[in-house]
Amino acid sequence: MSDDVKDAGLVAMISSILGGNKRADTIAPPPLTEVPPTAPTNGFEQVAAAIPDEAPAESGNAPSENAPSFAPSATPVATGPVEKPVEPPPKIATTADGKQLLPADAIADLVLGELRKLEDFPATGASVTVYGYRNWNAMITFAPFSTSFPNATRFRQALPDIVFKLRRFVELEV
Repeated sequence: MSDDVKDAGLVAMISSILGGNKRADTIAPPPLTEVPPTAPTNGFEQVAAAIPDEAPAESGNAPSENAPSFAPSATPVATGPVEKPVEPPPKIATTADGKQLLPADAIADLVLGELRKLEDFPATGASVTVYGYRNWNAMITFAPFSTSFPNATRFRQALPDIVFKLRRFVELEV
């Protein structure tokens, strides 16, 4: 990547942080042909197996000694890891009134999952902390520049309702 492109990205980042206006004469990013290839999005490389077609042998119909044999073998070959039998999930502890006993981080994940259903909730930069014992509570914090102030206020106002609903089903494990 050229220095001009790096400088343009740095200027754009600084101006977005400081709230400055973007200038019209900024350096345009390079065309897609100059960008180096990226890793596959699914996390795995797709490798095409190069299996050569059977070519006629140089002398007669006998295969050469160096040519690989593609004849099926009589014994099956395992192609992947051996799977273990599926075990049932561990029994979730419940209270006498039927509430699930969960640790604080599991409850925080539940609260965060409910908050993610709200419109414009940031994909990253939000953290939920669960505290207390009986009548547990939750607190949400945001990383700088993860959301706007009005949106953060709206999410903080929605949090008590979510906690109230979850308290009916979940109790904090100590």
